[in-house]
Amino acid sequence: MSQVHALSDDQAGCRMSEAQYSEYTNMNGATQQVGQELRKMTAFIKQEALEKAREIEIKANEEFSIEKSKLVRQDTDAIDAAHAKKLKQASMSQQITRSTVANKTRLKVLAARQQLLDDIFADAAARLAAGTKDPAKYRTTLKNLLLEGLYALSESDIKVRARKADYDVLKGAIEDAEKEYKEKTGKETKATIDEANALPEGSSGGVVIVGGQGKIDINNTFEQRLHLLQSSGLPAVRQTLFGKNPNRKFYD
Repeated sequence: MSQVHALSDDQAGCRMSEAQYSEYTNMNGATQQVGQELRKMTAFIKQEALEKAREIEIKANEEFSIEKSKLVRQDTDAIDAAHAKKLKQASMSQQITRSTVANKTRLKVLAARQQLLDDIFADAAARLAAGTKDPAKYRTTLKNLLLEGLYALSESDIKVRARKADYDVLKGAIEDAEKEYKEKTGKETKATIDEANALPEGSSGGVVIVGGQGKIDINNTFEQRLHLLQSSGLPAVRQTLFGKNPNRKFYD
């Protein structure tokens, strides 16, 4: 009997152990389920964190690229502006240099041309005296110079100044001029040599016609005629020697 009760007690102990084991097993299953949930949550959070980190990285890279492009563009614009400024300065410097060289060249050309003209008229002045060597031709020249004065003054009595060396030729020229003046105008005129006021012997020739009771004189000496030619005929001489000036728009 006691053995039966002892077996019953052992069996009861075994049953308690089975109950406890079942409870333990249930608790262990719940723990595993909680662990799985925790792992899922952990994996989700980790994934969310990775995606967020990736978004932050992408955004940071985009902002970096934008800022980098902005800085590069600013630096490029600055470099382009500096290059354009230097290029403009170089162009202006080149234009100034070209203009300076052109002006210097033009001035040299003008100076050379003027020197040529001066030499031409100086040579002409040196040859003026040669116009008196042939008495017949010189007489005709003096007659024409006298007639210019007679027509201009239109007076009945005038004085004529000349070199003393020309008096003999001048007398014949006066006769010729008075005769032709009368033929052309029908008027009488008397030309007298002003021996008290002879032209200097250094003069190249020609005459000075005096009228208006000594108040008016017409200088028809060779030197004066050359001077007038140099003033009035200079444009024609220039054109003959150097051609037309392309920059000249107006002519007298």
